[in-house]
Amino acid sequence: MRRCSVYEKLRIVPGGLNDYKRLARYHYREIRPGPCKAVFALKSDGTLPGLLSTTVVGVVVYSSATAVLQLRNAATDDFFAGLDRGTQLGLINRNIRRISRLIIEPRFRRLGLATRLVRETMPRLDVPIVEAVAVMGLVNPFLEKAGMRAYRAKPHTANVRLMEAFSLLGIESAELVDAAKVQQKLDGLTNAGARFIEQSIHQFLKSHGRRRDMPPGLERTRYILSRLATRPVYYIWFNPKFNMGGSIDHACEESGKEVC
Repeated sequence: MRRCSVYEKLRIVPGGLNDYKRLARYHYREIRPGPCKAVFALKSDGTLPGLLSTTVVGVVVYSSATAVLQLRNAATDDFFAGLDRGTQLGLINRNIRRISRLIIEPRFRRLGLATRLVRETMPRLDVPIVEAVAVMGLVNPFLEKAGMRAYRAKPHTANVRLMEAFSLLGIESAELVDAAKVQQKLDGLTNAGARFIEQSIHQFLKSHGRRRDMPPGLERTRYILSRLATRPVYYIWFNPKFNMGGSIDHACEESGKEVC
């Protein structure tokens, strides 16, 4: 289907968790999103052949924001930092919504619908800030196209150290997308090289719970590479209708906290 025959014949309407459930199987995370604040669904206007007006083509779920995000402080110039916990949580709950799910039915992907769904629904929330944390943003910058600004986290020190260890053994970062190839190189190491990389991997996995005891092999290598590649991006959108400075001043007056 061409964009001109589909894009213009879809409408964004207020939805509910049932709309999300219809598409949930297409999302890489199976668990339910956090406390839901708003749902919007993308549906046919009734003129698309083979589609009913109740057919859900896409859905976005907005939830409560998490209490602490380091990149949020960077994006807001520490706007929500330096407050007592009660005041901080109150401000975050009133002023921020988080995109917790965004799903487009596979037949309708690559039409710009994800960008449209975010861009057209954020202003409907009537809050000063909308945020999101996404890994796929590195691959498909649809959130930036929708008007959000991206803040990329620096790699963890443990990740950098392990990547440097791989490099010392001739396994460069460009090869870390192919677990089988990396495993083949690991299997071919000398005794000294094998001991060195095992020590490096052991150090890397120390903070990975029960994964730290995974035996050497392809499965462990796949897991390690997936952790090395996972660098979530933080996205933020400031609603032009709001003056955040005024919002925080008002909240501080209500709380009576000197820290404000």
